[in-house]
Amino acid sequence: MLRRSKSPLLSLPGAVPAEGPDEGVAAHYGDPFREQRALADGSGFVDLSHRGVVAVSGPDRLSWLHLLLTQHVSDLPPGRATEALILTANGHIEHALSLVDDGETVWAHVEPGTQEALIAYLESMKFFYRVEVADRTDDLAVVHLPAGSIAGVPDGVVVRETPHGRDLFLPREHLDSFAADHGPAAGVLALEALRVEAHRPRLGLETDHRTIPHELGLIGSAVHLQKGCYRGQETVARVQNLGKPPRRLVFLHLDGSEVHLPGHGSAVRLAADGAEGRQLGFVTTAVRHHELGPIALALVKRNVPVDAALVVGEGTAAAQEVVVEP
Repeated sequence: MLRRSKSPLLSLPGAVPAEGPDEGVAAHYGDPFREQRALADGSGFVDLSHRGVVAVSGPDRLSWLHLLLTQHVSDLPPGRATEALILTANGHIEHALSLVDDGETVWAHVEPGTQEALIAYLESMKFFYRVEVADRTDDLAVVHLPAGSIAGVPDGVVVRETPHGRDLFLPREHLDSFAADHGPAAGVLALEALRVEAHRPRLGLETDHRTIPHELGLIGSAVHLQKGCYRGQETVARVQNLGKPPRRLVFLHLDGSEVHLPGHGSAVRLAADGAEGRQLGFVTTAVRHHELGPIALALVKRNVPVDAALVVGEGTAAAQEVVVEP
């Protein structure tokens, strides 16, 4: 069952609740563009307390996870952040984990509501390994500090540091006091705009039931090509060595005169064919950026020319930038 805990920070002045996969936290606190600029400048924080938190402990945790994940984690040093996927037997993306090991426990945060299915799979694969898997979503809230932030981190809090910022696994009972000490808060819309700008895919938005890692440019960042077997590795190896993925992620600059952003799943077509032309892909995430205007990520067929003018939805003009090479 999908867990939808409501963040106490929705009581902050100006908070507007998010919808869809980010339900439970604030979309913004009154001024999304100001919040974007603050994050880009390295100030403020983002409440991501709706995300699932999974802990894996025990002496075999790294060697065991190494067998299941797409990432090389058998020798993961304490404090080093990484990303990993769990694939289906056919190589389709099923779970995405943002993780760090603190020397005793691997901590991962995952998309809201996916932790229960992830834990069920991990439990089914324990066998004789000395590991313990726990759902810590009720205890810990993920809080994001942007890159460049000089905000202090409370003692004892696990930190996952990446080029895009720091993710904190904060005790839930400390959310209010953290917000008071580290404001101003920024909503998830601001973080999403920076994510799209950085061409970073997100499970459930840039993925569907048949997405493979190559389509999203996840080789290297979340998929290690020189490691042992894992479920779905055959597909990864075959595409890497023998072929090309059927689709590719693209970045779109949208016509800024349009009032409404295209929704998730909006059709992408060649501009030359118009709004009635053959669908060649779909919008995955569309946002308004404080500098770039309306932008989006989309999945399109691999053979769409990289210089082709596109239209989205009912005819919104879109210029593409290559994220994944055809």
